[in-house]
Amino acid sequence: MGDVLAGFHAAWEFESDSVLIRYVRGIRTPKLFQALGERRVPLEAIEGVTLSPGKRGTVVLRLEPRPGADPLMEAAAGQLKESSDPYRLVLPAERETLAEYYADELRAQLTESGPAERHLVAAPEAPLQFKAYDGKATFDGTSVAFRWFWTGASSAKWKAGDQRFPVSELSGVEWRSPEVFEGHLRLLRRDTAVPAPAQADQDPAAVVFGLGYGPVHESLPFAAAVLAAVRSCSAVPAMSSPAAGAGGVSSSARRDPADIAERIRHLGELHQAGLVTDEEFSSKKAELLAEL
Repeated sequence: MGDVLAGFHAAWEFESDSVLIRYVRGIRTPKLFQALGERRVPLEAIEGVTLSPGKRGTVVLRLEPRPGADPLMEAAAGQLKESSDPYRLVLPAERETLAEYYADELRAQLTESGPAERHLVAAPEAPLQFKAYDGKATFDGTSVAFRWFWTGASSAKWKAGDQRFPVSELSGVEWRSPEVFEGHLRLLRRDTAVPAPAQADQDPAAVVFGLGYGPVHESLPFAAAVLAAVRSCSAVPAMSSPAAGAGGVSSSARRDPADIAERIRHLGELHQAGLVTDEEFSSKKAELLAEL
């Protein structure tokens, strides 16, 4: 097709075998879009196209990716806010007729549906890194490393020491959105002889988000890149579940009182250093105490 349809935060270029999505940089553009830059979505990765009314005089054209076709959406596991959905193109309502034309053209070219056997959309490229609340995560394309921060890491993580996980030893990732209080990125390991701790802050194979650390536009592309690497080096299906911890243990399990006391002490140090506001300190302290 070769035509370009420009929306508020992105422009879609329709090609014979794919849709090239270029995200626009700007103050109002979601940071995730800016981090992604552009994405080429093969038509075989799409199973549907919708056009629906948007907010405040807009219409929304959306591609419906096949389950498992995109490592970013697989890692997100339905946790992205609607405004951060990379498959939505928001247009002025007066362009609805034009949008409907392109929607019909795309539908006529789609031939695949259902779960994809492999990733069809490219993952963000390594090297990648980001700062979580309790450590720094880095990924060089072959292994993931966690370096703990003394101001945030639990005693369990300090005892375990800094960690490095070859992709070949992983079975998948679990990403919990940091927009939900205390999200996390947990690496799922093939060796399940020793069950992983239910709480991510006690698991040396996980980093915890909170207090402004590990934002979506940094942690989610990281998770997607790791997930894609795991899938590419093994035939074992990748796993991603926001609802439960590794091993299916409920996240409501109680924490060690000594560890909670240590977390409160660390929180107090951040507060005294001016890195945490009075409101954040009070809210977080109350939540930790409630877990005793």
